Amino acid sequence: MQVKVDDIELFELSETQKKVIRDDIQDEIFDADMKRRLQWVIMHKYENCLARLKEEWIPKLKELGVKSIPLDDDEFTELVCAHPDYKCRSQREAEEKLRLESEKSKV
Repeated sequence: MQVKVDDIELFELSETQKKVIRDDIQDEIFDADMKRRLQWVIMHKYENCLARLKEEWIPKLKELGVKSIPLDDDEFTELVCAHPDYKCRSQREAEEKLRLESEKSKV
């Protein structure tokens, strides 16, 4: 079983690995079960990230005087990501790295 994303192979389960998993999972549902598990992992990550995004940004938006916050998750995310103060993790980490380097150079 190959696992690919955008036609790029991420990994492949060997026949031996599949036998080990099939010791717990019926042959008839093996493929469907593996797909369900992969989907669950990704969606679980999404749900946790969304919860943290809301936890951080709902109070910020209220503080900024936003009167209407979308209940739809996609609309909420677009509102937050369009805000000039929003920074993704890579941006936050890059800024933090520059800040730390700046502090080191002052010492």
